[in-house]
Order: sequence, then C-alpha cells, then structure tokens
Amino acid sequence: MAFQCQRDCYMKEFVTSVVSCCPAELKQEVGGKKETLKGFNVKLQDTILFPEGGGQPDDHGLIGDVPVLRVTRQGPEAVHFVSSPLEVGQEVQVKVDWERRFDHMQQHSGQHLVTALADTMFGYKTTSWELGRQRSTIELDTPCVKPAQVQALEEAVNEKIRAHVPVTVQLLSIDDPAVEKVRSRGLPEDHAGPIRIIDIEGVDANMCCGTHVSNLSHLQVIKLLGTEKGKKNKTNLIFLAGTRVLKYAEKSYSTEHSLVSLLKTGPDEHVEAVDKLQKSVKLLQKTNLSLLRDLAVLIAQNFKNNPQKGNFFSLHKKEGDNEFMNIIANEINTEETLVFLTVGEEKGPGLFLLAGPSGPVTDMGPRVLEMLQGKGAGKNGRFQGKANSLARRGEVEAFLQQHYKHHTPEEE
Repeated sequence: MAFQCQRDCYMKEFVTSVVSCCPAELKQEVGGKKETLKGFNVKLQDTILFPEGGGQPDDHGLIGDVPVLRVTRQGPEAVHFVSSPLEVGQEVQVKVDWERRFDHMQQHSGQHLVTALADTMFGYKTTSWELGRQRSTIELDTPCVKPAQVQALEEAVNEKIRAHVPVTVQLLSIDDPAVEKVRSRGLPEDHAGPIRIIDIEGVDANMCCGTHVSNLSHLQVIKLLGTEKGKKNKTNLIFLAGTRVLKYAEKSYSTEHSLVSLLKTGPDEHVEAVDKLQKSVKLLQKTNLSLLRDLAVLIAQNFKNNPQKGNFFSLHKKEGDNEFMNIIANEINTEETLVFLTVGEEKGPGLFLLAGPSGPVTDMGPRVLEMLQGKGAGKNGRFQGKANSLARRGEVEAFLQQHYKHHTPEEE
C-alpha cells in the first residue's frame, strides 16, 4: 500500500486512528553510547510520517502530543515508536517535522536528478547513495570523474531546476509492461502493493518509495561539492540541495569572516597566509626540539658535576617528550642512579620515565604506574608510559627515595 505521506508529500497534518499499540524497545546511539529506550510500537490506519527506506531516513513528528522517535516499515505497514502508550481506536492528529521532511525531499529529488543526468551525460550509473545529516553522497560506477565533468553536471542540473520541470508520482501494478522501462535497483523482499514511480518529466522515471518535491524548482539549487575515491573502483559524488546550500553558504561566510579577523588578510590570501603560518610553526617546532635536546644534556651534566648528587635524580618539566626524558636518562649513569622524570601539566596528564638498576625499576615500576593512574611497560632498567594524572608525583618521588634505600649494588 501507499501511505498518505507518499500520496501527498506536502501534507503537514493528518487525522487518523490508532490500530495497535504494544510495548517495544528502541536501540539507538546517543553521544557515542548505545542506549535502549523502552516505549511502544504504534500502528495507525494511515500515516504522513515516512518510514525509513530507499536510502531516505524516517520522518520525525507527533501523534497527538507524543513525540515519534522512529518510523520503520514492516511489509505494508508503518510502525511508529513512541515513549507513551496510545489507546487503540482513538482518533489522533499526526504532525510531521516539516523542516526535516522538506530537507529530505530536496535531497532525495536532487539525488534522482543528479543520478539521471550523470547517466545521460557520461554513462555513469549510480550504485548506491546516502542521505547524510550534513551532506549527501552518490556512489557512481566509475573510477574517476573529471573536474570539468563535475562542473558540466552541476550546470545541467541547475538548468533543469530553473526550467520548473514537473515531478509526478505514478502507481503501477507489478506486471505492468511500463515497469520494465523505469530505472530501478530492485524491490525489497517484503514489498507489497503497487509499484511507485517518480517521474521527472522528460528527464527520468525511477522506482522509489521516498518523499519528493512536485517540481524541480522546489529544489532551489544544487551544489556539487566534489568527489572522493569510493570502494572497488567507484567514485563518491558529494552534493547539497536546497536549504542546505544556503546554510553552507552562511557557514562558509561566517568562517571566512573569522579568518579575515584572525589572519589579517583578505579571503583570497587565506590559503597563502595559512601556508606561511604552518611553515613558521614547523620551523619553531624544530628549533624548540633542538633546544629541548640541548637542555636535556645540560640538565644531565649539571647533575653529574654536582659533588653532592647522591644516587637519585628527579625532575618535572611542563614542556618535553619521551625523547627529552630518554636523553637525560642516557646521559646519567643509570646503573648507579635511579632517575624519575615527568613531563606535562603538574596535576594533569603527562608522560613519565623511571630509569635505573633493573632490579629496583622492575620492583617499583608497577607501583609508580598505579599511583600515576597510567599505562606503560618496562624492560632493561627502563619503565615508561602515559600518566592520566601527575597530581601524586610528590608521593611517587617519596616512595622511590624510601624504597631505593633498601636496594644495594650487590643486589643487582
């Protein structure tokens, strides 16, 4: 069957009745964490909320005042997941989240148009597509698309938009000979009812279940952002349609305005200015590393030349890396001296190195790791790793000094 959302894609509100309501669970990812929501699966007599399918995400909306969190298709029926139960037989008003719906209509109809003209102009077939949250991707069955072809394709699709080409929906029986003439990537196994054809007059006829604009002029504009290498000798064509192009332009201008303020140059000079900054940063980093290495050698020599140096050396420095610490340890005779080094924020995360006679290092390394809440490993008189917190560094130092006294050179 065809849902009301497929018969009239522009309908924003609809009165229907509840057919069934049963307890259900919805698994979703929120902030990178998987969650399971308890709620109810509701079936309606008919619906204006599109269930996920054909590469198009589902609609959001309301049944009465209850938010619909997911809409899926089960054979000929749409299943609405809601958090609160609804009474069977109850008459309800369904409202669609129109901003989300119209965005999906623009992207989906835009995909049909780009797909059709890519095939007509260059013979590039579409093998799949994805309607993303910020941008959409069409997978073309070709290893590459030249920049001149992207430009020609963009000009052609926007010319069709300006021509106000009608888009109509046809419903055909599955045995209708006309079905054989339309573009299709096949029907789902549980398909039921008539075949739905989206016809862009004089451009394309394609089997599709999704929601679409009624005229190409409603797409406003299509921007082909470029291409990326796809899988198995395919090319991904990235595009925006309609309101997304306007939002992209607004965001781009905002970014450009901020860069003008930061770089003190006009937009045309931003790339050159950033390139110069990157080269300057690389040079400074190189100089800084060289100075840190020299400083590491001086620190070690200063310790060795101290007549009251003892057999324990400890140092913390905010700036530095593993190489900095290892240079100090290499310069100091760690067969006789226990060396404890840390770099990073004083009470935050950082790096650590414990170096010295292999016996004491092996014995005390795991305890140091525990106190610094870190991860690391050791061998051959070296124990080093990452510390999640250097807040207990003073305690570690006291622990090392106390326990190192119990080790004598004979024990090694």
